Amino acid sequence: MELAVGLDSPWGMAFLPDGQMLVTERPGRIHLVSADGKRLSPPIQGMPVVDRRGHGGLLDVTIDHRFASNRLVYFSYTEAGEGDEAGRNSLAVARGRLSEDGARLDGLQVLFRQLPRVESSENLGGRLAISRDGYLFITVGDRRVVEEREKAQDLSSYNGKTLRLRTDGSLPPDNPFVGRPNALPAIWTLGHRNPQGAFVHPRTGELWIAEHGPFGGDEINIARRGRNYGWPVVTFGCEYGSCKPIGEGSAKAGMEPPLTYWEKPGIAPSNLMLYDATRFGAWRGNVFVGALAGRAVWRLELVVSRGEVKVVRRERLYAELGERIRDVKQGPDGAIYLLIDGGNARIVRIGAPDPFRQL
Repeated sequence: MELAVGLDSPWGMAFLPDGQMLVTERPGRIHLVSADGKRLSPPIQGMPVVDRRGHGGLLDVTIDHRFASNRLVYFSYTEAGEGDEAGRNSLAVARGRLSEDGARLDGLQVLFRQLPRVESSENLGGRLAISRDGYLFITVGDRRVVEEREKAQDLSSYNGKTLRLRTDGSLPPDNPFVGRPNALPAIWTLGHRNPQGAFVHPRTGELWIAEHGPFGGDEINIARRGRNYGWPVVTFGCEYGSCKPIGEGSAKAGMEPPLTYWEKPGIAPSNLMLYDATRFGAWRGNVFVGALAGRAVWRLELVVSRGEVKVVRRERLYAELGERIRDVKQGPDGAIYLLIDGGNARIVRIGAPDPFRQL
């Protein structure tokens, strides 16, 4: 079933408790989609100006774990520099309170800015995830240019990191690098290239991320406290165009291997989710990963052995759509919702009883 047809460069979506959905468009708009998917609201008022260049603009959206009582909405976007920083930009994250009629965001508060700003509009990261115990995770890309990507290993830079804040923007004192000289205390993990997918596992509380490699080497990782995921020292990919090797190989002591990865040319993973409903009972506990260049959704079948998670099967689904999948979410009805990013941008609901005959 097609919903919210006619979107303009959508990037993220989030369900509200009543079944309505928020969806972002990169030019800087958030719309409210009715629970039946038939009505798309006018743009929600109260949004900041975004820097729409390149891959930038308005990116992800999510809601507070206590939304039913506080109506707080969080979103990520790129913010242009001014004066001496003209031409540069930064990833920013803000929150506001959605009015009861869904028409505006009130009390806008910027929780995070990636400073200093960077002269690049690529590899922004920008995915958000909120844990049930009230922590906000933010993924930040390496910004692609060589002099910036090296900073993915530098704890004094936000480039190529995941971050952990409280949902009010304050710093948790138990973050792994708090108190370390020259380390930014918001950092949770390091060594990432361009993580555009994130969720917090509802049972383990761990942050899972999907990240773009260069040419090949797209990865799924469980981003565990204080760990280093290697970029650009280790990677399963290579430079675009020349396929020149990057770094020191595909493994190094002290750097975490991916849970799974894709060989060249890769799939360009977008968001990912854990399926935790019963509508497609055989898929419960599987992880689903959207693919942009790969134009499909990948289903990852997992087993846990001696506390370690392993991917035992990967299956490519919905390739017949032939579309870039920007986001994938489980709806409150147990259906799977795909956010299509392309000329015919829309939301597709996968909800037929037989998951292999739904399109």
